[in-house]
Amino acid sequence: MKSNCIWITGASRGIGAAIARKFASQGWNLALTCIHSRDKLRDLKTELEETCHITCYTYVGDMGDYKEVSCCLSGILEQFGHVDVLVNNAGISRIGLFTEMRPEDWETVLRTNLTSVFNCCRLALPGMIREKSGRIINISSVWGCAGASCEAAYSAAKGGVNALTQALAKELAPSGISVNAIACGAIDTDMNASFSPEERASLEEEIPAGRFGSPEEVAMCVWKLCETPRYLTGQIIRVDGGWI
Repeated sequence: MKSNCIWITGASRGIGAAIARKFASQGWNLALTCIHSRDKLRDLKTELEETCHITCYTYVGDMGDYKEVSCCLSGILEQFGHVDVLVNNAGISRIGLFTEMRPEDWETVLRTNLTSVFNCCRLALPGMIREKSGRIINISSVWGCAGASCEAAYSAAKGGVNALTQALAKELAPSGISVNAIACGAIDTDMNASFSPEERASLEEEIPAGRFGSPEEVAMCVWKLCETPRYLTGQIIRVDGGWI
């Protein structure tokens, strides 16, 4: 009986690390990637292999680079032979006025948030299609649904992720592969750590739940999506405390 394998991008911290911990606790083998935080990824691998007795493959590289992703997947397949679930979580934001955005900032945000999703899906799908089985879960944002002032590139990228999710779901349903996205609201991660106490309090007042969400809550949603019937596909599920 083969062991389950989940591939998580942007896994060194925050939501990605929480997803890794959740699936490792359930006995899943892990393939984890990040672009910079080699030491954090190594420490997470050591932690989960020792505490959960699973196997963890790690790769440090740019998921926005097709050749890098191809190299990464080759290592995953050599280690595990297959990918059951792909979680596209890698993401960054740039905050500032659109009229002051440099072209290179636009390209970096699109590359990290959207092109990485194309690359990982494009390379992982042939194996899933052969097996007539698989799940893709894209970590998106409520700003991909509504748009955010001063986060135009991020909003555009996440809007692209949402549209790609829905398009792929239709294309892949005949192959038994579900594709869904989780559109996160204000989650308590490093990406949102720049808020001052006053800004954070003001934002929490806007959220009906009265607080930021936790990475662990997003991880639980990913886990639950992996337990749902595959007939649930093409959905953009907002996890935002009723905010948007």
